Amino acid sequence: MNSSGWLQLALYVGVLALITKPMGLYLMQVLDAQGKTWLDPVISPLERLTYKVMGVRDGQEQTWRQYTWAMLLFSLVSCLFTYAILRLQNFLPLNPQGFGALSPDLAFNTAISFTTNTNWQSYSGESTLSYLSQMVALVIHNFGSAATGIAIAAALVRGLARHSTRLLGNFWVDLVRVTYYLLLPICLVFAVVLVSQGMIQNFQPYTHAKLLEPYAIQVQKTDAQGQPVTTNVAVIVQAPKLDAQGRPLLANGVAVMVDVPQLDAKGQPLMTNVPVMVNQTVEEQVISQGPMASQVAIKMLGTNGGGNTNANAAHPFENPTPLSNFLQMLSIFAIGSGLTWYLGRMTRNQAHGWAVWVTMMILFLAGVFIAWHAEATGNPIHQQLGVAVADGNLEGKEVRFGIFHSALFATITTDASCGAVNAMHDSFTPLGGFVPLFNMQLGEIIFGGVGAGLYGMLVFVVLAVFIAGLMVGRTPEYAGKKIQSFEVKMAMLALLVLAVDILGFTAWAVVSQWGLAGLNNTGPHGLSEILYAYSSCTGNNGSAFAGLSANTPWYNTTLGLAMFIGRFLMIVPIMALAGSLAQKKLVPASPGTFPVTGATFVVLLLGTVLLLGALNFLPALTLGPIVEHFLMLQGKLF
Repeated sequence: MNSSGWLQLALYVGVLALITKPMGLYLMQVLDAQGKTWLDPVISPLERLTYKVMGVRDGQEQTWRQYTWAMLLFSLVSCLFTYAILRLQNFLPLNPQGFGALSPDLAFNTAISFTTNTNWQSYSGESTLSYLSQMVALVIHNFGSAATGIAIAAALVRGLARHSTRLLGNFWVDLVRVTYYLLLPICLVFAVVLVSQGMIQNFQPYTHAKLLEPYAIQVQKTDAQGQPVTTNVAVIVQAPKLDAQGRPLLANGVAVMVDVPQLDAKGQPLMTNVPVMVNQTVEEQVISQGPMASQVAIKMLGTNGGGNTNANAAHPFENPTPLSNFLQMLSIFAIGSGLTWYLGRMTRNQAHGWAVWVTMMILFLAGVFIAWHAEATGNPIHQQLGVAVADGNLEGKEVRFGIFHSALFATITTDASCGAVNAMHDSFTPLGGFVPLFNMQLGEIIFGGVGAGLYGMLVFVVLAVFIAGLMVGRTPEYAGKKIQSFEVKMAMLALLVLAVDILGFTAWAVVSQWGLAGLNNTGPHGLSEILYAYSSCTGNNGSAFAGLSANTPWYNTTLGLAMFIGRFLMIVPIMALAGSLAQKKLVPASPGTFPVTGATFVVLLLGTVLLLGALNFLPALTLGPIVEHFLMLQGKLF
């Protein structure tokens, strides 16, 4: 943990704080159906035309049920549209590599993934998807799902700001305005900036480069029909080595083990079918091309995270320079940070918006410090093998960015529901990997996904205010409204959906053959890989402990269901909460009203977030990264 890292962290926090108010002011204009922006002369005619084509009246608002049904309908249609493109990819244009159609389970997983703003990828983008699939099926979803999240947050804030009404705005108007006035213009500018840094943006076929030094790899042998060739071999197990008298040989009091064939009930060796491997000489490298800058711009600003390449932001084409790395990290938090200012302005309590911002910032900095310290300290087992202590844990890191930027990026991308990565989280130390895992299990409320972070944090605010009311023995109030049983039930339902989804699917996977078959590691790290996958998908994050082989029918299906539940079964109770709050009458503040500003509120909100997160997930985290940390200190790996 050096001075360079501290300076860069201070720069990041400072720039984020500076852009929060301007972003919030612009969101005020965009999220007001009658708001005026400097882009009106260009975009307003297109906006009006869009409403006319859609049959939408921009002045007609909706109840929470109408708003929710509109959101669900939009998501369903766009999901089916994406699924169709992925299944028909081989028949569609802009496919210079001739990629085939995705399997039904992978297409289902991918369509759900991008619909829910998760962008979990069970495939390598550069070897699976055509340019058309990347741009039409996926990039369009990046805009639509991000705009949906912002719209839901705006509806909840309106529920807080309004009173004695059943109306929360119009979903279609919010969707159009966020896309036209916010996401498209800012992404256009950001993409140009990224191209200036060296990021590619083209439609060229992949480049085949001749290697100066060919090398050999092992691949599975195939027959004349292209089918894999296998052979039967004996199943080998370990058994104690015996001496001439048939007694186990001991070394330092421990039995000496040897490999022996496993026998069946008749004493015959058990046989198993294994692939036949042959050497293959690699003489060329295939270098991916494609429209990357346009994808990266929205994947970061919309906290989507899905990349063109499997290496994501660690790939030099997707993240060419330190400046592009900084701007991508900044863009992940930009809109989420601005929404806290929007909250304060809409509720006529700017200090409350800043209190929520400070709470998020404290949680963010705590995560950065833990992850950075763990990775900078490194792995003592590696150090015993000669790795310098000062080098820290460089395994899985892109050396252009190093330990600090890897830890910072990992914390940011899991504080938000982004999921883009510039390092492999599976290679982090146990405590380094604990941070992104815990961030997702909190619901990614630390600035969070665009919109999703704010409405997730407001759930905790409602519960914090409720707890404060219990402590003083009076009905709690928030934004001038009484918080009663219905609001608390909806808030708790949203959090319980998160916990049941993550822990339920994880428990199913760890006791199932299909779940264990995807592991590359055993013990607590194997548990962490499965727990991370379902935490990431339920939290609509999309990053992974990449040691898990998830491209199987069972994993694709269950992870797809986890994404669906984590997105929509959480949004419905939040919208019900918004509708209930909007109908309430304002209650004048009194000396007993708990202030939602200042240090006391921040501490209470922090405690609510951490206690609920710890109570739900601490047992699973203890069996995963925490116990792995102590075993690592004892010299054990998995």
